Amino acid sequence: MGVRKFRPITPGQRHKVLSDFNTVTAASPEKSLVKGKTKSGGRNNSGRMTMRYLGGGHKKKHRLVDFKRNNFDIPGTVKTIEYDPNRSARIALIFFANGDKRYIIAPHGLKVDQTIISGEKVAPEVGNTLPLSNIPLGTVIHNIELTPGKGAVMARSAGAYAQLAAREGKYVTIKLPSGETRMVLTTCLATIGAVSNSEHNLQVSGKAGRSRWQGRRPRVRGVVMNPVDHPMGGGEGKSSGGHPRSRNGIPAKGYKTRKKTKFSNKYIIERRKK
Repeated sequence: MGVRKFRPITPGQRHKVLSDFNTVTAASPEKSLVKGKTKSGGRNNSGRMTMRYLGGGHKKKHRLVDFKRNNFDIPGTVKTIEYDPNRSARIALIFFANGDKRYIIAPHGLKVDQTIISGEKVAPEVGNTLPLSNIPLGTVIHNIELTPGKGAVMARSAGAYAQLAAREGKYVTIKLPSGETRMVLTTCLATIGAVSNSEHNLQVSGKAGRSRWQGRRPRVRGVVMNPVDHPMGGGEGKSSGGHPRSRNGIPAKGYKTRKKTKFSNKYIIERRKK
């Protein structure tokens, strides 16, 4: 897995750095695990624009990824490692012994024909899923549940991983990719290893058109708007805009908006690093 640079034969190629896709082993997805995906163009159900910088882009199909890993004690074989346009990580197609087929987030180092399994008493090896109560301390994990049985919600993007730091009573302490340290129930599931495609952060799109292919429209800065549209708008000539703040007037740059009484505060041991 790596990245490739391009010869500067056009201005758009000059700084472009993309994945070399050498871990991807299939060109088309499994049809039974794919469904169509509609585009809103940033409009709500009454046709009003509510998200301003979305729209256009290449047509994508949604891959049904298994975040619950609830095929317990049934071994599965990795058939392919595939590209997924809806996420930064690679996905793996798994054929289970009971005939079931599922996509999972591919961990770093997962190979075709490798066998993986999820369950309470399985070995803590790359790709296996087990409860946090049975994972050795210090293990690198990803795809972590926050509510037992609800499916993984943390450490799912390319190159992400968390580390199991401590275990006390019915909670374990986990250091998350953001730098936050928090407690999670021991009955929650997690997958061993780090997420694949760790070179994702090295990619450089090279040109504005590539953002358009991804469905991202140009963002207008608040400082070039009129005062009626943004707190930083207006002024004669090129004005600085004053203190940076959002369109709703909430200050940017370190202003805390989290509620002091939020229920999950008691589970967070250390806040994320800035």
